[in-house]
Amino acid sequence: MLNGILNIYKEKGFTSHDVVAKLRGITKQKKIGHTGTLDPDAEGVLPVCLGRATKVCALLTEKDKIYETTLLLGKMTDTQDISGTVLKERDTKGLTEQDVRKCIDSYVGTYDQLPPMYSALKVNGKKLYELARAGVEVERKRRRVTVYEIEVTEVRLPRIQMRVHCSKGTYIRTLCHDIGESLGCGGCMETLLRTKVSCFSLEDSLRLSEIERLSAEEKLEEVLLPVDALFSEYPKLTLRTGKEAKAYNGNPFGQEELTEDPSGIQDGESVRIYDSQGQFVGIFRCRMKGQQTSADARERRRMEFRVEKMFLTQE
Repeated sequence: MLNGILNIYKEKGFTSHDVVAKLRGITKQKKIGHTGTLDPDAEGVLPVCLGRATKVCALLTEKDKIYETTLLLGKMTDTQDISGTVLKERDTKGLTEQDVRKCIDSYVGTYDQLPPMYSALKVNGKKLYELARAGVEVERKRRRVTVYEIEVTEVRLPRIQMRVHCSKGTYIRTLCHDIGESLGCGGCMETLLRTKVSCFSLEDSLRLSEIERLSAEEKLEEVLLPVDALFSEYPKLTLRTGKEAKAYNGNPFGQEELTEDPSGIQDGESVRIYDSQGQFVGIFRCRMKGQQTSADARERRRMEFRVEKMFLTQE
């Protein structure tokens, strides 16, 4: 079984589920999951997890993302993007670049965004887009999202090119819609390209055709990112030979079972744990046991490491 993460370039016309289905056919394995939905008309970075790496699907979904998008002012659609049915059209001749930039800047920060009806969110067990297609509109709760930065890269009214760095759960087409509403002319998203998710960037992404070729050449493992690479900021510790049983079973273990001196690890700090063969076992958190009575008494306190997330399991 392949274990790791592929940085896929999702092409226009594919859903995220389409990508997973095609990869299952290419790799001949079922244990595959994507890390966040991209609309069929959107393109760009879609990390896909294989094997044991599926345990980090939710983690990657939670990460910040960067998009490049085109906002088309003066046109409103039912889907909030250019693929939808046009509901209204308004004149944009009175707008100035200064007005547009000032309005866009006001969306940097945290605000409560109303999820679109054409989305995969569920209300009473039904996906919103299924209700929308049936002509039913339901009340939705606003969700708090954060837009860390919006860089306006080009203004050619009625079109504005933007680069958006945002939190999880942010709908870029809704952001475009909201900006249009604030300007009084309406707007929709014309194009969307996701350029970054966590450490996965556009320039390193691979199209499905490239993945298929690499698989045929038996070189697919060369482009698989190992799951521990996502935790490279955590200190690395290695278990002594013959002292791995507790960690393998997800049980707490002490500092005496490690090859390295962990004295630099702080109470509550997360670490990467590897076995004596160099296999990544999982993420564990350090806990101090006992009382510290003086500044130089740290050595007399016992360190215990407790599991946060296991990755080395029997297959």
